[in-house]
Amino acid sequence: MGHSTEKSKGTVCVTGATGFVASWLIKCLLQDGYRVRGAVRDPENYEKAAHLWALSGAKERLQLVKGDLLVEGSYDAAVAGCEGVFHTAAALVRIKSDPKAEMLDPTILGTLNVLHSCAKSTTLKRVVLTSSTAAVRFRDDLEQPGAVTYLDEYSWSSIFFCTKYQIWYSLAKILSEQEAWKFAFLHSIDLVVVLPSFVIGPCLPYPLSKTAQDICDLLNGGRNFGIHGRMGYVHVDDVARAHILVYETPSAQGRYICSAQEATPQELVQYLADRYPHLQISTNLWTSCLTTAFHSWRKRVSSRENQRKRRHRHLHLMSIRRIVCFRMFDWLFKILNWKTTVQLVFDVVAVPRDDRGRLFTGLRIAPRRLYHLTIHFVQRYCAKT
Repeated sequence: MGHSTEKSKGTVCVTGATGFVASWLIKCLLQDGYRVRGAVRDPENYEKAAHLWALSGAKERLQLVKGDLLVEGSYDAAVAGCEGVFHTAAALVRIKSDPKAEMLDPTILGTLNVLHSCAKSTTLKRVVLTSSTAAVRFRDDLEQPGAVTYLDEYSWSSIFFCTKYQIWYSLAKILSEQEAWKFAFLHSIDLVVVLPSFVIGPCLPYPLSKTAQDICDLLNGGRNFGIHGRMGYVHVDDVARAHILVYETPSAQGRYICSAQEATPQELVQYLADRYPHLQISTNLWTSCLTTAFHSWRKRVSSRENQRKRRHRHLHLMSIRRIVCFRMFDWLFKILNWKTTVQLVFDVVAVPRDDRGRLFTGLRIAPRRLYHLTIHFVQRYCAKT
């Protein structure tokens, strides 16, 4: 199977088009010359999609069509005639009473509905599914004192563990990805999965992305974010480029982790407090016993991640300490009692650059899967600090 590298790169579909990652993906696809068909629940809602129409090339090469995750066949029109499908749509909700109905079913059934539409297509070459490292890192190994656990693209989170501790988002990602692999095998769909860690960066859509809201909740003393403990972070632009990279590379197959750096909530807040002392950000965070367990375990995992990076120094993602940038809106700052405009930009450590001062970014790959990809570096000018 091959993918065109000519100026006319064909038509691709992006589900959940107004979402955080999807918006950046569409931006990058348009920049690269693709025709993009974005699937949204309400294509007539111009206000919600205004940021997409403002993108360069959108008027000429962007089309928004209707697609509902819970309605079988609703993606048929969106997928028809496309060479590639990027399924980024996901249910990100606060569980109120019924996890199965509120998160598990929408995520699993939504993924299968999209793949059913893909199976009907006669032009489709590849499907790229956005999963998460949440489908990799939550395991029973946590309960074994002193256990050393190495994780890579061949690792899976434990369904039992996620159910026991009610980690519903992770469970939804596990089950939906596993169902996707089964369906793809039975229907001969060329499926590649990208597993980003916690995605951060400028928000193209309004309102603020859920990941940025979670960090703001952390800064306000909230408890929802703190339970995650130590985890990986990655810039949204790198995630978008990783999706395009695995789509365009014929030899890409299986799963690919996309994560730049690990940090605890305490470290994250400390970065902000050090960089912006005038904001008087409190570094006294609420933590739980579960956080302590996650923190101890993940430090063992991160040591192997560092070894991987040293072995493949030519593969780099943007560092969390370099850029953690959120576009805040007035309503948010009224809650935080901060100024109405601010960019949170970290400049703590240096990032690899070429001789012209440009930033190298790419996709971090497990060593044994390295030969599957020929990496084309993404060169991007660093923002002035």
